[in-house]
Amino acid sequence: MKPNPRLTADLHQVRQSIANGLIHPAEPLEQALEACEQPSCRHAYVLGAQAELRQAIAGGQGSATQLPLAGLPVSVKDLFDVAGQPTRAGSVVLQGPAATMDCPAVARVRAAGGLIAGRTNMTEFAFSGVGINPHHGTPVNPADRSTPRIPGGSSSGAAVSVALGAAWLALGSDTGGSLRIPAALCGLVGFKSTARLVPTEGAVPLSTTLDTVGAITGSVRDAVLAHEVLAQRRVHASGKTLAGARLALARTWMLDDMQAPVAAAFERSLRTLSAAGARIEEIDLGPIADLAQINAGGGFSAAESYAWHRPLLAQGADQYDPRVAKRILRGAQMTAADYLDLLSARKRWIASMEQQLQGYDAVISPTVPMVAPPIAPLEHDDEAFFRVNALLLRNTSVVNMLDGCAISLPCHAPDELPVGLMLWHGALHDDRVLELAGQVEAALAGR
Repeated sequence: MKPNPRLTADLHQVRQSIANGLIHPAEPLEQALEACEQPSCRHAYVLGAQAELRQAIAGGQGSATQLPLAGLPVSVKDLFDVAGQPTRAGSVVLQGPAATMDCPAVARVRAAGGLIAGRTNMTEFAFSGVGINPHHGTPVNPADRSTPRIPGGSSSGAAVSVALGAAWLALGSDTGGSLRIPAALCGLVGFKSTARLVPTEGAVPLSTTLDTVGAITGSVRDAVLAHEVLAQRRVHASGKTLAGARLALARTWMLDDMQAPVAAAFERSLRTLSAAGARIEEIDLGPIADLAQINAGGGFSAAESYAWHRPLLAQGADQYDPRVAKRILRGAQMTAADYLDLLSARKRWIASMEQQLQGYDAVISPTVPMVAPPIAPLEHDDEAFFRVNALLLRNTSVVNMLDGCAISLPCHAPDELPVGLMLWHGALHDDRVLELAGQVEAALAGR
């Protein structure tokens, strides 16, 4: 498929083109439908809603074009309730009835003029950063047409839907990196807001403490728009420029084990940002090293997912992806005292981290230390799978534990496999992180 060059833009540009009469409102819908039908989009969706798009094409967009999402297609991760559809969370064990109403996040997308393009595939129950699904197939990363590579997870189909033009933005979730990891590996933008800003009701939980609802988009400007829709709040810019911004470069963990393509792209980006006037200061950020001990018992995801999954496991544990069931069952070994200790340890850890981050506009890190590895070696080799999964989650999960906000944006050259650069900070620094991300995106594009 050769995309219409007038439509290879971000959502904001398409919305403006529709408003100015440069393109017909049906054109982006037709492009999305065409993309959905391509072989490369196989496994990206577990349930399509092409009928909704075709109905909109036939009936006209009406007033939707005046709304923030302008009647454009939005994909929805199979984690969220959509009225009239079952929610399976990438599994085969969930066999409940169809949802009777949209969850708040989906309702907000619809109210903003978004059309539901379909339900996207995901890691079963969102419990992996790799994106492999043994039940529904694994979406292939569009960044490499010669070698099937992982898309990243758990919002795997979400990222692929945007990368292929089968949706203009993708609704997803992030508990340890599930928006930012696939965004980084597929060359997109993934924003994890401060968790409390977007409601999680009506979404199958992984960790009620860490779960965050957000979106994968094609640009920072679209990430801002998506966040404003989902959080029902305006993002306010400070007016500060990139020149003079203080960016902390965390040495502890974040820079370890980088593959050569990631190190090259990241170091090149640091030089570009320094030349633009950003003040990049290396710091140890020692508390990060304490996370291994804090989460030694399995962390919040194991404890809280086990509490939710106990009835399902009792009825049909053999229907789970064994790799997912293994991690959920770690929660069975945690006592109430262990869980309370974990809550206390996190509170102290956040206080220590926030103290060290005072005075910085954001922290800058590689989103993940690797480019997307091939799928085949990970499908049947548990040791390789868990090694890759741990590396993919290592940097991103720090921000979830911090109750912070973070954005991943591409920093690779056009002829390279995608590499993500992550800007992050503590809770409620969302507006400054988004503002900086837009400036970083512009600086990297101009280099």
